[in-house]
Amino acid sequence: MIITLSEHECRQLLPTTTVGRLGFVYQHRVQIIPVNYLLHDGDVVVRTSPDGVLSSLADGEGPVSFEVDFHDASRGAGWSVLMSGSVVAMAEEEASSIAGASRVVPWAGGSRPLHLRFSPATVSGRRVQRRRDDHADF
Repeated sequence: MIITLSEHECRQLLPTTTVGRLGFVYQHRVQIIPVNYLLHDGDVVVRTSPDGVLSSLADGEGPVSFEVDFHDASRGAGWSVLMSGSVVAMAEEEASSIAGASRVVPWAGGSRPLHLRFSPATVSGRRVQRRRDDHADF
């Protein structure tokens, strides 16, 4: 069974995890990059290196998507939230004023001083739950 989530339900799910994926087109190819993130005032904040592929998003041009999900294979349940919007680089003062921003440590390691703010224009999501009488045929 698939249930469409309201924007409010989607936004309630976002802080329940800390890893999502940014999707965008870079050099004529679709890129989907996992990122650690923090929510701030309804936006998604990530850290990256100034010379990494994500830094190319800082100009705010081109569509960008952010996706986060969860699944529980044993229960046959999960959810997914997809947002589309734009990304801008944050000034150092703005980034340092966000509570908890310094605690977001990118799993990739290394120096990642550039903070990016993803501002969603659209938010959608789905929840899926396997029915008790459904069985996989594969």
